[in-house]
Amino acid sequence: MKLGVFTVLFQGKSFDDMLDYVKDAGLQAVEIGTGGNPGNDFCDVDALLASEEKRKEYLDKIHSRGLTISAFSCHDNPISPNKQHAEKSHDAFVKTVRLAELMNVPVVNTFSGVPGSSEKSKYPNWPVTPWPTEYSDVLEWQWEKKLIPYWKEQAQFAKDHGVKVGLELHAGFLVHTPYTLLKLREATNDAIGANLDPSHLWWQGIDPVAAIKILGKANAIHHFHAKDTYIDQDNVNMYGLTDMQPYGNVQSRAWTFRSVGYGHGIQEWTNIVSALRTYGYDYVISIEHEDPIMSVDEGFKQAVKNLKAVNIEEAPVNMWWA
Repeated sequence: MKLGVFTVLFQGKSFDDMLDYVKDAGLQAVEIGTGGNPGNDFCDVDALLASEEKRKEYLDKIHSRGLTISAFSCHDNPISPNKQHAEKSHDAFVKTVRLAELMNVPVVNTFSGVPGSSEKSKYPNWPVTPWPTEYSDVLEWQWEKKLIPYWKEQAQFAKDHGVKVGLELHAGFLVHTPYTLLKLREATNDAIGANLDPSHLWWQGIDPVAAIKILGKANAIHHFHAKDTYIDQDNVNMYGLTDMQPYGNVQSRAWTFRSVGYGHGIQEWTNIVSALRTYGYDYVISIEHEDPIMSVDEGFKQAVKNLKAVNIEEAPVNMWWA
């Protein structure tokens, strides 16, 4: 597998300086934001869509440094009850898929989205309990009337353009577990898969290795984010895992995002890498940094160091011993 980075970390750098920094860190891939929550600091989507010459120049800068683009990312809420927001999110996704096809980028990462509780809603609604039964009714409406219809169309659009969609299993959106990912995939097509980020699994009580086995057997892992989570059990006892405190309240939060190796030990990350290889994922491990107690530079470098120590790069050999 290759190591890469989600370049949203380096928004203060120029495009060339960012690429040099990534190259000097010994990585092989970049994941680039094209809109939505990641922004598009390193990718003028409209300009690249309009000009083959600019696309070639853009890719030449990346390839000349021995790098590839692992994915374009436009994480947002395309089924938001805020119609303007939903339209903006959808437009970013459509443009990103078209650009990915033109630039031979195999994956577009985003969120599944979450609507409101009815057509009259102003704000998103994320049901997390089946009772009172109104919550179950809302969830059924969201899936049947909003999520599945939207992604049936967009999954086919992506497939027609030769692009896979990596949905990040993120709380607050309807696809946030292996089950919900596979449920949507079954209702649409196999262009839908996971941008699997273990940091969002740990705090939900999901073992990332088990999730890799489940999704890997279905060939449903399209991309992988490397980010850790520290769970503070004392704070869990007070606030629960659905802790609504701001991420900056590190001392009292039930869980906190951390750089790789600072939430779970290296052995756990060894198990994750081994599971990815065992269950058919041999693409890019893309570093993401949202650690509130480390600088971007230090958090990134520690993640690189820890992942280099456990990554499996070469193809397996024939089993001469068996």
